[in-house]
Amino acid sequence: MAKGREAQKLAANNKKAFHDYFIDETYETGIALHGTEVKSIRMGKCSIKEAFVRIEDGEVYIYGMHVSPYEKGNIFNKDPMRVRKLLMHKYEINKLSGKIKEKGYTLVPIQVYFKEGRVKVEIGLARGKKLYDKREDIARKEQKREAEREFKGGNRQI
Repeated sequence: MAKGREAQKLAANNKKAFHDYFIDETYETGIALHGTEVKSIRMGKCSIKEAFVRIEDGEVYIYGMHVSPYEKGNIFNKDPMRVRKLLMHKYEINKLSGKIKEKGYTLVPIQVYFKEGRVKVEIGLARGKKLYDKREDIARKEQKREAEREFKGGNRQI
């Protein structure tokens, strides 16, 4: 593999995060895993749909991330819904905790992926969307879809 190019294999994605929140900034974090959890994530048995991130005592934790037990594992498999620690630099954590104290900001996991053999979690500093914002986004997507459908249909009649 060439230097500068980073192979990333997506393990889990949280599409709902973009629907429910405005993502202002994103951060790449490591994650502390035990035993066979990495093998399970490599097989795609991971979900972050209901997950959220909190900062407690100067450390970052992810709650609600489901990693199914590895099927070829043994009695040492961990609880699938346990709280996992995210690995970030102290200055990044301090910066994030300052922003979260502002009104309306939260941390949401966006995706889980492999980067150079290590599991990474991308988290986003997000502001919640109101119902009318969600409706605007849906209307904009519909217009774009209609325009593309019209464009494709116009080319066929020639």
